[in-house]
Amino acid sequence: MAIEIEHKFLIKNDSWRQQISHSARYSQGYLSSQPTSSIRVRICDTKAWLNIKSATIGTHRREYEYEIPLADADEILHELCVKPLIEKTRHFVNYDSHTWEIDEFFGDNAGLIVAEIELSEIGESFSKPEWLGREVTHDLRYYNNNLALHPYTKWHEN
Repeated sequence: MAIEIEHKFLIKNDSWRQQISHSARYSQGYLSSQPTSSIRVRICDTKAWLNIKSATIGTHRREYEYEIPLADADEILHELCVKPLIEKTRHFVNYDSHTWEIDEFFGDNAGLIVAEIELSEIGESFSKPEWLGREVTHDLRYYNNNLALHPYTKWHEN
């Protein structure tokens, strides 16, 4: 069983941009988002994956990921997934002994930037860069499956 241990944060300023080691564009969509789990398809460049995650809120949850053919993923994204799709650029920033993944969203989630850090074990300590803002790990709104159903650009309308 695979366990994902992750913390999510908002960003205070743009100083992290000077520390980017590389970036990748992602397109992902959700086939299912239930109280117990979510199932998504993700494309990055010429690779694609099917991902299943438990819906546990907090720093750790079950995660299973399988590479699938790119053509299948493209068809699933455009024919079967809930719209809008999640469109983002993931920027990788090395800080101290960890790599931060900073997701800059586009489309219906434009304007949202979230930093994530994946850890090797529950309770592992990590240094927080000066550009890091408020932790949102426990805020459901910032989970990608919820952003597909309730896009960031629509939050002010509620």
